[in-house]
Amino acid sequence: MSAGLRRAVAWHPPLMALAALTAVCAVACVVGLVVDPRTILGAPAWAKPLKFSLSIGLYAVTWAWLIAHLPRRRVLAGRLGTVIAATLLVEQVLIVWAVATGTTSHFNVSDGLHVVVWGTMAVAITVMYLCTFVTSLMLVGLRFPTPALTAAVRAGALIALGGIGVAFLMTGPTGAQIASPTGIVGAHAVGVVDGGPGLALLGWSTVGGDYRVAHFVGMHALQALPLAALLLGALGRRVPLLASPVVQLRLVLVAAVAYGAATVLLAVQASLGQSVVHPAGAVAVAAWAIAGAAVAVAAVVAARGGRGALGAPGGPSSRMRTGPFGGVDHS
Repeated sequence: MSAGLRRAVAWHPPLMALAALTAVCAVACVVGLVVDPRTILGAPAWAKPLKFSLSIGLYAVTWAWLIAHLPRRRVLAGRLGTVIAATLLVEQVLIVWAVATGTTSHFNVSDGLHVVVWGTMAVAITVMYLCTFVTSLMLVGLRFPTPALTAAVRAGALIALGGIGVAFLMTGPTGAQIASPTGIVGAHAVGVVDGGPGLALLGWSTVGGDYRVAHFVGMHALQALPLAALLLGALGRRVPLLASPVVQLRLVLVAAVAYGAATVLLAVQASLGQSVVHPAGAVAVAAWAIAGAAVAVAAVVAARGGRGALGAPGGPSSRMRTGPFGGVDHS
C-alpha cells in the first residue's frame, strides 16, 4: 500500500473500508448489467445497486476526509462517522440482496420479510441522517486553506442535508396506493407509477415528477461545491481575473446560492408531477432565472476582480475573521 493510500485510509478507516467495499460492489454490478438480462420495475436489475455503490462510496470518502479535518472534535466525529458507515453498509447490503432475489427494496411491504427489510432500511437512513446533521454542525468552526474552500464545504454540507431530506418525501403512500393497496407504500415518482419511462441507468422519470433528481443533486453538493472551489483555486494560478481569493470566495457563494436554489426548484418540480427533462411554466421560468442570475452575478464578480477584497488596497484586512460561509465577519 502506498504512503498516500495509507494516509487516505487513516482519515477514517470504517468509512474508507465502506468506500472500498462499494467500489468492489460497483464492479460486480457492471458485470451484472452485462450478464444478467433481468429487469425490475422496467430498469436493468443491477442499475440501482450500481448507482448506490457509486453514491455511497463517494459520500463515504468525502466524510472520511472531512472528519480527518476535525481534530478538536475528532473522537465524537469519528464515532458518528462509524455509525454513518454502518448504516450505509446496511442500506447497501439490503439493496443488493433485493436485486439478487429479484425484487424491490424500497417501499416494499408485500409480506412480513419485506416489511422488516424496508423498516430496517428506513431506520438506518434516519440514523445516518441524524449523525450527518450533527457532524455537519461541526463543520461550522472548521477552517480550510482558502476562504472559498471553507465556504464551499459549509454550504455543501447544508445543501446536502436538504438533498438527503428529500428522500423522506418519497416514503408516504400515494393516493393510488391508499385506494388500491399493492404491497408498496411510497414512490420515487409523482403523477405516474414507478417503473415507467426513465433516463438510461439513472431511471429518473421522463413522463412525471421524480424526487430522486433533487435528492441526488442536493446530497452531492458536498462534493460539487468543494470541487468548484478547488478548480477556481487552480484556475486562479493561470487566469488573472480569478487570482484574487475574494473573487474565488464570491464565485463560490454565487455557485452555492444557485445550487441550493436549483435543488429546491427540482424538488418543487417533482412535487408538481413534472419531469426533469420537460420543465414548463413557472418551473422553466425559475430555472432560466436562476441560471441567468448566477451567470450575470458571476460575470460582475469576475470583472470587478479583487477591488474591495481582503488585503487589497482600500479593502478590509486579510486578517479579519471569516463568517459562517467563509465571508468576512465584521462583528
